[in-house]
Amino acid sequence: MPRLKGQVAFVTGAGRGIGQAMALAFAAEGAIVGVADIDGVTAASTVREIGRNSGTARAFPIDVSRRDDVLRAVDQLVSEFGRLDIVANNAIVFRNEPVSEVREDTVEKMISVGLKSIFWTAQAALLHMDPERGGVIINNTSPVADLGVPRAAVYSAIKGGVSSLTRSLAIEFGPRRIRVNAVCPSTVPTPGARELNNNDEALYETRRQRTPLGRLGTPEDIASAAVFLASADASFITAAVLRVDGGATVYGGA
Repeated sequence: MPRLKGQVAFVTGAGRGIGQAMALAFAAEGAIVGVADIDGVTAASTVREIGRNSGTARAFPIDVSRRDDVLRAVDQLVSEFGRLDIVANNAIVFRNEPVSEVREDTVEKMISVGLKSIFWTAQAALLHMDPERGGVIINNTSPVADLGVPRAAVYSAIKGGVSSLTRSLAIEFGPRRIRVNAVCPSTVPTPGARELNNNDEALYETRRQRTPLGRLGTPEDIASAAVFLASADASFITAAVLRVDGGATVYGGA
């Protein structure tokens, strides 16, 4: 039996990359999926792919940094399907640059999308997750939360915040039977990551060589971990940051 049959998930940043892979994986396991992305074209594409595989999904072309947009979208999803069981937070804005070049608008946009949005989806979870049945929140963090990485100060600060927020929400939401965990991927060459790294194949090869399992991660690797955390198999797991990195973080190759 599909592990998420009958459940309803809301996934941010689900138009492509890891967020899209999570949306597809949740749907493959029987969940109805709300696909949220600022890019309505890619959100609709994810919904179509889920439909081609006999799943059910709805597109929400929203800016997740805006509280009202998030709450309204989740309201619409729950109004149609009657429940909310899973929230997966993947939305992020990438920009790597030295601290000397960081500007206020960059910091504001990155923090609003990558960190503040988690507060809004958490509020939506409190409003709509059944207090008896509970639910699951899954955040996407990064090894840069713990490692020193040049030209990534804003991104590192955000992911440090995501890891910390994951633990805080787990404690606060535990009495509501809402489990809160995070996946922590190492290098995954998604379209967004490739754009950020200028499709630098030499960089990816170096990181592959520093990964004990001998390959880079895929969006599907991270999505599989998210399905596990969302399922009953992880019913006694909360406040965890699950590294899905092929051992790269230990080896210093993240």
